[in-house]
Amino acid sequence: MTVRVRIAPSPTGNLHIGTARTAVFNWLFARHHGGKFILRIEDTDLERSRPEYTENILAGLRWLGLNWDEGPFYQSQRLHLYKEAVQQLLERGLAYHCYTTSEELEALREAQKARGEAPRYDNRHRNLTPEQRATFVAEGRSAVIRFKIDDGREILWNDLVRGKMSWRGSDLGGDMVIARASETGIGQPLYNFVVVVDDIDMQISHVIRGEDHIANTAKQILLYEAFGAKIPEFAHTPLILNMDGRKLSKRDGVTSISDFQQLGFMAEGLVNYMTLLGWSPPDSTQEIFTLEAAAKEFSFERVNKAGAKFDWAKLDWLNSQYIHSMPVDKLTDLLMPYWQEAGYKFDGGRERAWLEQLVALISASLTRLKDAVDQSQLFFTDSVEFSEEATKQLQQEGSATVLQGIVAALENQPQLTADTAQEIIKQVVKAQNVKKGLVMRSLRAALTGDVHGPDLIQSWSLLHQIGLDQPRLSKAISVSS
Repeated sequence: MTVRVRIAPSPTGNLHIGTARTAVFNWLFARHHGGKFILRIEDTDLERSRPEYTENILAGLRWLGLNWDEGPFYQSQRLHLYKEAVQQLLERGLAYHCYTTSEELEALREAQKARGEAPRYDNRHRNLTPEQRATFVAEGRSAVIRFKIDDGREILWNDLVRGKMSWRGSDLGGDMVIARASETGIGQPLYNFVVVVDDIDMQISHVIRGEDHIANTAKQILLYEAFGAKIPEFAHTPLILNMDGRKLSKRDGVTSISDFQQLGFMAEGLVNYMTLLGWSPPDSTQEIFTLEAAAKEFSFERVNKAGAKFDWAKLDWLNSQYIHSMPVDKLTDLLMPYWQEAGYKFDGGRERAWLEQLVALISASLTRLKDAVDQSQLFFTDSVEFSEEATKQLQQEGSATVLQGIVAALENQPQLTADTAQEIIKQVVKAQNVKKGLVMRSLRAALTGDVHGPDLIQSWSLLHQIGLDQPRLSKAISVSS
């Protein structure tokens, strides 16, 4: 059997982390078995679907590296196929026109509620005579199409994650609406129906989706049977939860893939983390791996039933590992958009070679790409503001004299390398008979405006190349005096 799986997002919002994780599991399963990963856009909700959401979904999947083999297929372009399938069920007596009004349905629900019963349709129009249908049409009623469900039926399937599953037909809410009302015949076909038609047409072998779809599965199995189609295998994966154990939602802040991208997460780090949300590799000590490496190990035997809690600290750690291992030239390319968005100017000596030196300086301290904005700000700002700690350092006895000595020594050094910088510091220590710590702390405070930061000698070299070290030393001397 050829494995054929699909991811079928709805373009009613940006690509959600939960949908993306489902896409990851589908991709891993397909690649593990040498199968096909198919992309289908479920855009039958015409009122809420937006082209910008479709583009966001496509861009997000591409960014994550989840390349698809077939598609994207758009449900909005396949309506004729769904309506033909509805007509087929009508002709075979497996579906019927239901003329129940919204007011009648509401009265039914209220009566059931008063009796303490679960809401369900009572199938009142399942066996209408031609005369009864004609009467309803004459009254101006339009009809939805309902699929007949046998209340006495037990629906069974073996879920690849959850094992044996069982639903009773009587728990499915009565005969199911498969198409909206329309004055011209068959209206807009609905989700549970079109999903089955598409999966049959695309020969989907395995349906891999979140556990919130379990209730739909029983209804869909009945539809597969009605069409005489082979029923795919199902795998219902755990939901992504927040740290309080509730389903991750917009209330938790960031949930879309484009949001994670803007926050400075790398695609490799994020997709690595999503792989671990509900699945564990055979080697439990292994946490860092590519999609291709994960695909070789992936199986549903190692997918958890329990919900997967989203851990920001774990994601940050994984992301930092990818940043720290990235070649400087590629990391520079990734950081450029964040610097540009912050309004940083690439002039005054801040060319490519200089930028790569800057990246080499700060890369080890980055957790997210966006951290580079704050950590490199002092190199893109002409003047520097001194922190309280830096001001105290500059006002210590001997600090002004030390800085004056450095300025004087710089006049004899047209270029500043790591060796010449160390030599200047050594000269000042010896000439003024002070401790090296005083020189280093005062120099750092003067150049960076703080007493903590990246490597001092490399920072000094970068600032010297763009002519910012001497003006900052002069300003610091005025503060020290």
